[in-house]
Amino acid sequence: MTYPVEEPQTLTPSAGTKTRATYEVDVAHSSVQFKVRHLGFSKVTGRFKAFEATLHVDPSRLSTLEAGAVIQTASVTTGTDQRDEHLRSADFFDVETYPELTFKSRGVEKVDGDTLTLVGDLTIRGVMKPVGLNVAYEGQATDPWGGERVAFTATTKINRTDFGLTWNQVLEAGGLLVSEEVEIILEVQAVKQEA
Repeated sequence: MTYPVEEPQTLTPSAGTKTRATYEVDVAHSSVQFKVRHLGFSKVTGRFKAFEATLHVDPSRLSTLEAGAVIQTASVTTGTDQRDEHLRSADFFDVETYPELTFKSRGVEKVDGDTLTLVGDLTIRGVMKPVGLNVAYEGQATDPWGGERVAFTATTKINRTDFGLTWNQVLEAGGLLVSEEVEIILEVQAVKQEA
């Protein structure tokens, strides 16, 4: 379903907020995933199991979208215990020192139909960098218990070394064991909260 949106423009987070509602992300029906190239040719997928996020949006005006999220770094899992422990160590997320990574949006850069670019600040290991999320609005529905839900998919790519995740090994044939580029994929379903 296509909803009318404003012409593409740069907006402040407070623009057009009168008809917005607050939505809490349903963790049981959402995911925070990442993919990293391993040995230069295959990809390893991981995810975080513990997170919380809030959206503020009028689904008929996607330019009103704001989002904030807190992710527990110790909840990282790739399906391999040894690799997960390494990711939790000081070589990567250093979960003892930095138990959370966060995202806070600053505004919508552009809107095109049901897609938009959400610009915000991502903080990992205490390092904050601006990122742009490519967001697709997937629609809205009422669940069997009367809850109003919206869904979004968001993707972006970051360079992990920008956030202090610099551990690597050089392969015998050249190249790196783990790529510096990380692909992030968010599948979000959120429930409207009472005013």
